[in-house]
Amino acid sequence: KKRGYLYCTVLGICHCLHLGAVKCSGFSITDVPEHMPTFMFLLQLNGTKMEVMNEQSLANLNNLLRFSLTNSHLHTVHPHAFHVATQLKSLKLSSNDLSTIPARVFSPLLNLEQLLLDSNQLETITPDMLEGLPRLLELDLSRNKLSGLVFNVFRGMTNLTFLNLGRNCIKKLPTSIFHPLTHLQHLLLYNNELETLEPGMFDGLVNLKELKIHHNHITSLPAQVFWPLRNLKILSLSSNRLQVIPEKSFYYMPSLSYLTLYKNPMSSLPVQLMGHMPYIKTFHLFNTNLTTVPGNLFTNMSGLLTLHIQFNNKLQELPSDLFCCLPNLKTLSLKSNNLQYLPPHLFSKQTTLNILLLSGNKLQTLPDNIFESLTGLSELDLRNNNLMTLPGHVFPSNTGLTFVHLSENPWDCSPTGIIRWIRHNWQLVPDRDNVTCRSPDSESDGMHHILRVVAMWLPTVEEHEVV
Repeated sequence: KKRGYLYCTVLGICHCLHLGAVKCSGFSITDVPEHMPTFMFLLQLNGTKMEVMNEQSLANLNNLLRFSLTNSHLHTVHPHAFHVATQLKSLKLSSNDLSTIPARVFSPLLNLEQLLLDSNQLETITPDMLEGLPRLLELDLSRNKLSGLVFNVFRGMTNLTFLNLGRNCIKKLPTSIFHPLTHLQHLLLYNNELETLEPGMFDGLVNLKELKIHHNHITSLPAQVFWPLRNLKILSLSSNRLQVIPEKSFYYMPSLSYLTLYKNPMSSLPVQLMGHMPYIKTFHLFNTNLTTVPGNLFTNMSGLLTLHIQFNNKLQELPSDLFCCLPNLKTLSLKSNNLQYLPPHLFSKQTTLNILLLSGNKLQTLPDNIFESLTGLSELDLRNNNLMTLPGHVFPSNTGLTFVHLSENPWDCSPTGIIRWIRHNWQLVPDRDNVTCRSPDSESDGMHHILRVVAMWLPTVEEHEVV
């Protein structure tokens, strides 16, 4: 066997992943095992009892470039622990019990590109703790107990491209904290306790592609706070406490392909909100307090393929031209709102629509030709509304319509309209066992399974068609 592989096998607590890469685990490990392969460039220690990294733990590992110590209850790092491993490019100390780290402990690591300190007990990070990392590209401080950060904590990290501060207890961030990070591409602030964003805090982040601020306590946004982010592709603002969004908040973001606003208690949206966003393919707007939305809300989202406006229990009406500029839309969900009426031409431009979900509203009737333009429709869901009758020609005939869900409506049993349509199209109703209708002379509960009524009044329906 090659030198080093024999060691990995005999020791029993370590094994070679591939040439130069070693993984060790087990509670018998209290420090870096001795006599490791001299050619080793990667060492992973996981699930050990190495609670302290001393100043000689990494000694004589001259070729080591990547070191990982995880799930090991590490609580202390010696101030000189890395003086013997200045060549390191990646250091991972995730899922341990670190509550603090010594000042300038990482300063010898001038070549370090990745530093992962996530899932520890860190309550404070000071500038001197992260001092001397000029080549750092990735810093992960997520899943700690940080409540705040000082403005110059990231000084000198001009090459940083990835910063994760998610799942902490951060309530406020200084305006200039990110300004030195001009190469930053990914900034994750999700699951904190942020109550506001400071005006100008994203100034200079021209390379930022991803900004995640969901699951915070943000109640309002500064005007134009996102305008400097011309290259941003992902912006998540969901699950906050936003009640008002300033007009033109999302202008000048032409690269945006993903935007979330759902789970915010907004009662209205400004008429001018979205700028040119041709790359957004999916948009969700649910769990809000909206009663209506601006007619031009999606005008600049011509590339939308999937749109979910659902679970807004105060949303009562939609503008007739709301979907006018969405020629490529494939899936539209309007389910579980409070809609009582739909404008006749609401879907007049949706010739490519495949799926339309209208269940869980309070619709009592539908305009005769509302689905006329939906020539590509394959699934229509009208369940759980207040529909009693519909014209027989309301469903488009020149489509590949496959499913029409009709249950949980108080249908009228009169042998006209919807009843006749079901007679000829019963195979398109997957929930036909639960579709019921009501007639004045029916039994005590007043309800019939609708296809049995069809069979009773329209005897041309063959026996095998009746459920």
